[in-house]
This record gives sequence, structure tokens and C-alpha cells, in this order.
Amino acid sequence: MEENKMGVLPINKLLISMSTPMIISMLVQAMYNIVDSIFIGRYDINALTAVSLAFPFQNLMIAVATGTGVGMNAVLSRYLGEKNYVGANKAAGNGFILAVFSAIFFALLSIFGSNIYFSMQNPNPQIVEYGRQYLWICGGFSFAIFGQITFERMLQATGKTLYTMFSQGIGAIINIILDPIMIFGLFGFPELGVAGAALATVIGQLVALLIALFYNLTKNEYIKLTKESMKLDLDTVKRIYSIGIPSILMVAIGSVMTFSVNKILTGFDHIKTAYGAGAGTMATTVFGVYYKLQSFIFMPVFGLNNGMVPIIAYNYGARNRERIVKTLKLSIIYAVSIMAIGFLAFQIIPGQLIGLFNEDTTLLKMGIPALRIISTCFMFAGFCIVTGSMFQALGKGKYSLFMSMARQLLFILPLAYAFSLTKNIDLVWLSFPIAEFASVTLCIYYIKRIFKKMDF
Repeated sequence: MEENKMGVLPINKLLISMSTPMIISMLVQAMYNIVDSIFIGRYDINALTAVSLAFPFQNLMIAVATGTGVGMNAVLSRYLGEKNYVGANKAAGNGFILAVFSAIFFALLSIFGSNIYFSMQNPNPQIVEYGRQYLWICGGFSFAIFGQITFERMLQATGKTLYTMFSQGIGAIINIILDPIMIFGLFGFPELGVAGAALATVIGQLVALLIALFYNLTKNEYIKLTKESMKLDLDTVKRIYSIGIPSILMVAIGSVMTFSVNKILTGFDHIKTAYGAGAGTMATTVFGVYYKLQSFIFMPVFGLNNGMVPIIAYNYGARNRERIVKTLKLSIIYAVSIMAIGFLAFQIIPGQLIGLFNEDTTLLKMGIPALRIISTCFMFAGFCIVTGSMFQALGKGKYSLFMSMARQLLFILPLAYAFSLTKNIDLVWLSFPIAEFASVTLCIYYIKRIFKKMDF
């Protein structure tokens, strides 16, 4: 079998060729996330609030899918770097079985736990009902997102990122097309509201799953899924989760943080603020809108990371320090540049961005300072995202985990709660840039520690 391109192509050309399809597909994904919420916001602002409150649960579900995928990806790429094709196939097969088990778990959790989940965050019965409808469908059919992510990670791990652009892109486009049709009942289709948005999402994910599966079966010469490779192997599962669990926990911590911040913000409903009555519920909507908007900035960086991780993992297996260092440096430069563009957009046109979702006066009044304050940390976040992914690719996922825990649990939550005591919602947003600045220091420390111990 010919030499894998991740070990021989010039780094800049390789990183761009690996990342560009992923960046494009991630941008399309971010676009459909935004469009999804725009249509929901135009349908009913309470529906937009419900979808915002659903975000932590969805994020947790995706955390398990992507974390398992990251672990499988890193193990698979390292085996390929070592020319161990049997091990690579076993990593792919076991990654698929783990995704199936996870999908079943989240489907049951969505169906039986959604009412409790939403009631804990907001007592409004209409918001709870909207949220239940949305989560029952997105979570109940979670096999679609788990399958999509797993098969796309197999393609990424072997350098077939162009195919993942097609699977993600086509799935996202289908979602965008179906959203207004199913939400508002166009072309004779019944008006389904929030349930229509969820159905459009699931259908898009299912199409992406089928496309990614097709490409793995027909175009991926490095991976062959067989009955033998899909037999659970405890050593392989351990290797996958030794890298994947820190990644899962890292994103899961984000869900805990988001859920907790929503609770802190909802507390403003019961106190007098500059934004009038019910300011807490509106603040959770602002928080949800921010996450939708920032995904359009962060997703390209995640796409860059998806191209970077297999390169670093492969060259770590091949013991090529020079290629690892160059890949990291270029990735940081590109990531910070992308985040700088996002920072400028959030500073210059925050009102226009928020107005895409809903033109409610209070939403705009509260959202504009929120976007400007939080976005001050974007460049630092780009640096931390890239270095965190590098830690995972090198099998040092515990560093990424600790950084995430420190940022979100030790900094954001205590600061957000402390600022909420001032009864000034605007101050709560300051907890995000302060936490990001602190994370940069940890990143630099861990980078120096890793390269000092690298024995090649």
C-alpha cells in the first residue's frame, strides 16, 4: 500500500487540503444551525427560547458522538502511521459499535426525561411543551447524528475529508430546505412548528449518514468494516476512550456550564433589572442566540482541527517531531485569523446579527452588549481550541479536560454567579472573556511540558 499523504506532503498544502473541505462543510452546518433558529425565532420567540434551553442536552449528545469519534480517529490514525492495518480496522469497527450503544441510551433519555429537563430550567408551560416536542424527535432519532459523525470520522482519519464535505454539506442543505416547509407548512405540508424544525434536522442527519457510509464502503481503501473488526475488543475500547472520554467530558462540561448559566440568568426573572420584567427568560434567549451565531465563527476552527488532528496523530505514530510542530504553528495562525474576523463582526454589526432571529426590542437591547463583551475573547479561544485538539491527538486528552474544567467550572460559573448578585445582567457576560484569558496561560504551560517530554 502506497505511503499515506499525511507523512509526505508539505504541511501547509496538506493542512489546507485536509481542512478546507471540513471548513466548508462546517460552515454549511453552522449556517443550517443559524437558519434553523432564525425560522424558529420568526415562528415564536418562546419556541426560540425552548430551542436555546435544549442546547445543553443536544450538546451533551454530540459530545459523546464526537468524543468517541475523536478517540477512534486518533487511534485509527496512529495505527495507520505504524502501518498496523488490522488495528486500524478494529478501531473503526469498535468505534461504530460504541456509537450504536450511545444512540440507544440518548434516545431513551430524550423520550423519558425531556419534561423534567425543561421544567428545571423554565416554568413556562408553552416553553416546556415546545422543548419536549423538539427533544423527543432530535433525541429519539439520535442514531442519525451518531452514525453520521462516526462514519465521517473514519473518512477524516484516513485523509478522505473531501467526502465528508459532501456528506455534511448535502445533509445541511436538505435541513435548510425542509426547515421553512415543515415549520410553517408550505406547499401543502402541515404546519409543525418546533416539531418540524426537529424533523428537518433529523432527516438531514440521516441523509448525511447514508452518504458517509457509502463513501466508506466504496472509497476508503484503508478501512474495511467486517464482522471480525466489529467484535468488541476491550483493549481497543480502552484506547478509544482513553482519548475520547476526556474529549466527551470536556464538551459535557460545556453542557453543565450552559445549563447552569441558564439557571443563573433565569433568576433575573424574579428581580428588578434595567431590562424590565421577565429579563431572565429573555437573557436565556440572548445566550442561545449567541451560541448559534458564534457557531458560524467557531465551526471553521473545528473544521481546521478535524484536518489537523489526523496529521498530528499520524506523524506522532511515525515519530516525526518537525511535522507535528509545523502543523501546530500553522493551525494556530489560521485559527486566530478566523476568530479575528468573528470578533470584528460581533463588534461592528451585533444588532443586525441578532435581528436575524427576532426584532424584539428587549432582545436587541440586551443582546448587543452581550455579543460585544463575549467576543473580546475570540482570538484567545482560537488558540486554546487548536492546542486542546493537539493534546487529544497526542494522547494527552487529560490536559484538554483540565483546561475545559478550569475555564468553565472554576472560572465562568463562579464569576457568572458573583456578577449576577449585582443585579446587572450585562456583567454576567464578562465571565466568558475573563475565563478565556486564564485558559491561555494553561495552554502555554502544557504545550511546553509536552514538547519537553517528547523523546524524538
